[in-house]
Amino acid sequence: MDDRALSMQFSPEEMTRLRATATLGDPVVAHELTSPGARRRLAEAEVLLTSWGCPRLDEDVLAAAPGLKAVLHAAGSVRGHVTDAVFDRDILVTTAADANAEPVAHFTLAAILWGFKKAPFLANDARRFREDWSYVESRGELTGVGRTVVVVGFSRIGGRLVRLLRDLDLARVLVVDPVADTADVVAAGGEPATLADALPRADVLTLHAPALPETRHMIGAAELAALPPHAVLVNTARGSLVDTAALEAACAAGLHAVLDVTEPEPLPADSPLYTLPNVMLTPHIAGSLGSEARRMSALALTELERYAAGLPALAPITRHGLEVQA
Repeated sequence: MDDRALSMQFSPEEMTRLRATATLGDPVVAHELTSPGARRRLAEAEVLLTSWGCPRLDEDVLAAAPGLKAVLHAAGSVRGHVTDAVFDRDILVTTAADANAEPVAHFTLAAILWGFKKAPFLANDARRFREDWSYVESRGELTGVGRTVVVVGFSRIGGRLVRLLRDLDLARVLVVDPVADTADVVAAGGEPATLADALPRADVLTLHAPALPETRHMIGAAELAALPPHAVLVNTARGSLVDTAALEAACAAGLHAVLDVTEPEPLPADSPLYTLPNVMLTPHIAGSLGSEARRMSALALTELERYAAGLPALAPITRHGLEVQA
């Protein structure tokens, strides 16, 4: 992992827990896996505990790690470092994405609730129109009761969000996910729907699909045009899910948007999304930051303890599963 991940995720408390379970060599941490020192450590490693900044574990790296049995990731997606070669060797792969899903789901819920009231956009209006409050009438209906939220992607985050919305009992929740189990969606409080059917009914459209070739620009000009005029788009997933040029045009025409992720990141300095009063931009902060990231470390260390005890992993990643996961 890189230095930032190490300092943020592994305090003395986590290191004490690590040492209680595993025999650590010297150096304990590697930032690359090609130097002679790193290769000496790989030669004796049974488990890699990884996080942001982990190099790709390709055939060359794995050839230097003949005893490697597990890669336990203390962050979310493993796409950046886990290759087919890892699965070819039947090496256990786990992720701490469940821990990361919590702050994202909470942030998204807040964005939806603010979106019902159009709060971020009315806050922008308040700076411009200071004489009276008549501008409040320009943003459409300002209530959360009886509204419809469309959740695209019944993922770790999407599923949590559906359950959070169910518990609030404010809105109807339509779930768009062609690979989700219908019974699971219904049990969480959602109603399965197709994207074409759901979009015209969306008061809020929130995206939680993985960034895959099949999902790139899944929300384009046609999809944005299908939304009601008062709708709010929330994206806390990946910027590549939305066609940025189409989004800029739609927001310039009045679509409201809460964007924690964009394509690219950051946006070019001349993007109209920076200045439109109906757009709220945040710098990719929905996921685990600071002390929140230690919850992912804790989950990875639990996976290590379970591995050492011969227990099954809590969140294993398979080759097939990775095809439809972030």
